[in-house]
Formats: sequence, structure tokens, C-alpha cells
Amino acid sequence: MIGITLTTDQIRNAPREVRQWIEHEVIAALGLGAEPPAALPQQSNHLVACSREEAAAILAQLQGVLPAVNVLFEFARPGVSYGQPPVMAFRLIDILHHTKLQNIGQVIGCLDMINQALAQLRRDPSARFCGFDNEGHCLIAPGTQQSIAQLWQNMIASQQIGPGNQAA
Repeated sequence: MIGITLTTDQIRNAPREVRQWIEHEVIAALGLGAEPPAALPQQSNHLVACSREEAAAILAQLQGVLPAVNVLFEFARPGVSYGQPPVMAFRLIDILHHTKLQNIGQVIGCLDMINQALAQLRRDPSARFCGFDNEGHCLIAPGTQQSIAQLWQNMIASQQIGPGNQAA
């Protein structure tokens, strides 16, 4: 067996395929498991852009499930936009790390709950909050990301968190 040490700069500057291979090997070695499902066919399911009000309604449906709420607010972070029409991509492994869930399967379970909440809200079983690609990314509409970011900012502002405003 041979071990190789790479710096973060070497990994960052490596070709995309090499970075993806390294990511796959690390995930497998850590046992973080479950491969994400392949993207669903566009004709049967479609990503929709959620308004801030719809994001708030989804949040209200998820209130009793803290892990799903945490996953929802992961989309307040900036994602990578690509494609035509554009989508925002978020790495499932990053969502796993930030939410402190135990495995990718739990992240996918939370995302399924969010998809179901949106489908119920829209009364459209084909409406999807998110989809997946074969490279371990969760994909959402750019408008959805903006709405969740606005919802998060509004919640923080309404709490008046700061040094002079600490709760008793």
C-alpha cells in the first residue's frame, strides 16, 4: 500500500475529475455511504422556484423535525450556479457536515421531506424543491436559494441578536 499526501492547494488546482475521485474515495473511506439518487427525469418532476412565503410555509410544515429545518436553512448559503436554465448546486457532503447528521441517507431523507412539503403546498406531486445529480450534488432553483436566504435574514433580524439585545 502506498500513501500520498496532497496539500489543499494541490487538490483545489487538480482537474475536476481528480477532485471528484478524491471526494468519492474520502466519502467511501469514512463510511458516509449512500450514493445520491440519479436526477429524476424532467418530464415527471420539475424544480420550482419557491417564493419567500412558500419557503416560510415549508418551514412551518417542518417545525417538529429539527434536522429537516437545519437542512432547509443550508440553502441560505450561497451555492454554485450553472447550467441552462440555471440551477444552484450544493454538495451533499457539505450539507452532511454542516448539519452534523450521521450519513448522506439522513440528508436525503430530510430533502425528501422538504420535497413532499412543497408538493403538498403546491398541490402538485411533480413539483420538486430539489433534485440530485450523479456527482453528489443537490440542485435547487436560484429563486429558491434567494427566498430561503431572505427568510433566514428576516428571522435573524426579528430576533434582534446582538451584544446589547441578549435574552434574559
